[in-house]
Amino acid sequence: MKKFVVTDKKDTRSGFGAGLLELGRKNPNVVALCADLMGSLKMDAFAKEFPDRFFQVGIAEANMMSIAAGMTIGGKIPFTGTFANFSTGRVYDQIRQSIAYSDKNVKICASHAGLTLGEDGATHQILEDLGMMRMLPGMTVINPCDYNQTKAATIAIADHHGPVYLRFGRPVVPIFMPADEPFVIGKAIVLNPGADVSIFATGHLVWQAILAGETLAQRGIDAEIINIHTIKPLDEAAILQSVQKTGCAVSAEEHQLNGGLGDSIAQVLCRNYPSPLEMVGVHDSFGESGVPEDLMVKYGLTAQAIVEAAEKAMSRKQALVEK
Repeated sequence: MKKFVVTDKKDTRSGFGAGLLELGRKNPNVVALCADLMGSLKMDAFAKEFPDRFFQVGIAEANMMSIAAGMTIGGKIPFTGTFANFSTGRVYDQIRQSIAYSDKNVKICASHAGLTLGEDGATHQILEDLGMMRMLPGMTVINPCDYNQTKAATIAIADHHGPVYLRFGRPVVPIFMPADEPFVIGKAIVLNPGADVSIFATGHLVWQAILAGETLAQRGIDAEIINIHTIKPLDEAAILQSVQKTGCAVSAEEHQLNGGLGDSIAQVLCRNYPSPLEMVGVHDSFGESGVPEDLMVKYGLTAQAIVEAAEKAMSRKQALVEK
């Protein structure tokens, strides 16, 4: 198992803030809109340096999406910022009609996603957003894993024409992706090659997958760990290449099992290479208020859960061989 060096720990939302500031210095067409959560989205530095390109719209998320859509007509590249719940569930009609259907070049940037929002509870912990957004025709959906990758993704989506949903979070997590690694939309990253089981993880669960891989290695299991940072377009070739080698797979995500990464991988496998697949995610449930680490344990979004899923997938694979 490859050894990963943790260079620091930071929240992924800070990666977004850093990427947005860098974009502002590079591209005069980049503008930012925020729904009264400038500090939470780490948009302060951009607002201070480019006050004429920052728009505080207040607690009016639907209006923010409509304004952003209009700005694209004049050649601007708007980045909207608010919590993931308010970036999707609250404004789905505006995104569908004014942005996705019209193929507007809006970058919907969403922080505080998933259970790791913590104490704010179920009304804020959206666990359906990836599914909602990936179902929209033409929408690109990205869920990076650490500070460095979030910064790189923020910069990369400015060069991509079309609507994008970029998801990140509040908790401080290990930084392990190289700062200079280019972000390629739709291209999965093999973090550790392996032969026994494929582990496909996204967002905060990528680090948990790495920890799971270390545990599995101690048990003599060689896990291939793949960072699926782009949910749509999905890197189907990378998924099939891996599973054709290992014969079984695990998906891991801080999201409902319905509609998320696991569902996407299942579709790829059932159409092309039917194989045992175990899914780590939230089982048809809302979240609740609590310490983020405790919630991840309660809802089974941990390295241990991934280890157990991998062992189950391998057991199913063996059962098929013995038939």
